[in-house]
Amino acid sequence: MVSEYLKQNTAEFHDAAEKLFSSDKIFSKTFTLEDYKKIINTNYLMLLHSEDKIFSSLSEKFSEKLHLDKRIKLPLIEKDLASLALENQTTTHTLEFANEHEALGAMYVIEGSTLGGNVIAKQLSKTEGFDDVTFNFFGCYQENTGPMWKNFKEVLDTEVIEENYNEVLSGAKKLYTFLLSVN
Repeated sequence: MVSEYLKQNTAEFHDAAEKLFSSDKIFSKTFTLEDYKKIINTNYLMLLHSEDKIFSSLSEKFSEKLHLDKRIKLPLIEKDLASLALENQTTTHTLEFANEHEALGAMYVIEGSTLGGNVIAKQLSKTEGFDDVTFNFFGCYQENTGPMWKNFKEVLDTEVIEENYNEVLSGAKKLYTFLLSVN
């Protein structure tokens, strides 16, 4: 199953992202608004440079099965930027996906961050200093976070054959590398 293959082969990237964003501070309630601004800004840059490219790389089959119209996150994170009074920024890094499989790998990173983001939003909403924060991006799926992740994994695991696993992994690594280098 490609989802397990991705999980195993991107663990070091996931851990590096958690370290970069001081994720350990979230559960010790020492995560600050400045920490949150950093994570939102970096995720904004990731989405700005990847979401359209990912979605336009996917065939109609994937668009329908993944319900792409319900997975658009860029406008949500732009609301978070505005509510935090952060400027829309650009990056000099570029990001390209060679094919549909790489796009699926990149989408794995984004959907995984949404899954983790739901946990972050719940935790931070109980943390002092976050009373006025709206979690548009991290709370994007609300109570549907689990089903949306399950749908994504099922589509990946049923539609991607083993000979394409490395291309999917390549896309995930590209997006993780971008995410880790933009701030």
